[in-house]
Amino acid sequence: MKLTPPKTLEEIAAIIHCKFAGDPQHVVSGINEIHMVEPGDLVFVDHPKYYDKALGSKATTILINKEVECPEGKALIFSDDPFTDYNKLTKHFNPFTAQDSAISPTATIGEGSIIQPNVTLGNHVTVGKNCIIHPGVVVYNDCVIGDNVIIHANAVIGADAFYFQKREGLYHKMHTCGRVVIEDHAEIGAMCTIDKGVSGDTVVGAGSKLDDHVHVGHDTVIGKNCLFAGQVGIAGCVVVEDNVTLWGQVGVVSDLTIGEGAVVLGQSGVGRTLEGGKTYLGSPCEEARAKWKELKMIKKIPEILEILEQS
Repeated sequence: MKLTPPKTLEEIAAIIHCKFAGDPQHVVSGINEIHMVEPGDLVFVDHPKYYDKALGSKATTILINKEVECPEGKALIFSDDPFTDYNKLTKHFNPFTAQDSAISPTATIGEGSIIQPNVTLGNHVTVGKNCIIHPGVVVYNDCVIGDNVIIHANAVIGADAFYFQKREGLYHKMHTCGRVVIEDHAEIGAMCTIDKGVSGDTVVGAGSKLDDHVHVGHDTVIGKNCLFAGQVGIAGCVVVEDNVTLWGQVGVVSDLTIGEGAVVLGQSGVGRTLEGGKTYLGSPCEEARAKWKELKMIKKIPEILEILEQS
């Protein structure tokens, strides 16, 4: 999430009533979570395991729950509860805004686009030219739909990120203030759900096609001309490079990359980064040719056991 106009370190710290280290006029131009940070961004960290990652990231302002030495060129804000204070900041700069009509008056719809009955377009949604959005589709605030996009019935674009922190047996919600961006010539199947980024963008690349009942988690970036069959489920913060095919019911865990041109066969589980240009099978998935050999050998186990018993 970019701050327009940018704020100073002193101004940000004052909002959450926290001490800081660094130049009071140090510029904070954005607020982002660790997977998406850029220079100028503020990020939070509240666990020693991730201190080094946050302090060494591209973020130039770190909201942290320990007084440590400030890295050169950066600033620190000291908080007893960075998670809660981070939420306070994102809600301050990007609060939820309700709408009083199905098509918000602040939504823009490009020339030639067809919006079928019972579609909901939230505040500041942008729909490009020559799109077709079928009945029952819901597009949340701030999402961007490119040109020549088709979205089938009852898809939900821009629901909140599935991002919670567990404390004392309760799950505390991360305030979600990102967007979904669907690029030109993409097609989204019926009943698909695409969650917006926590503070950045979830992206469906140009020309990519999603079958019915596909789920895409927060901050995932899907490349161009990808093909996902029914019931594919992708967790948050995944990078899917161009021309990837995921067949039915493939599941993908968070924070990994699927390389360009990879094919993952049906019902496979992707639990690690996959090299591009190869075909994968199984859960956990491996290269398909090796996996078929493995399955063939497994079928021979009863025969081998019988031979051993007779010897």
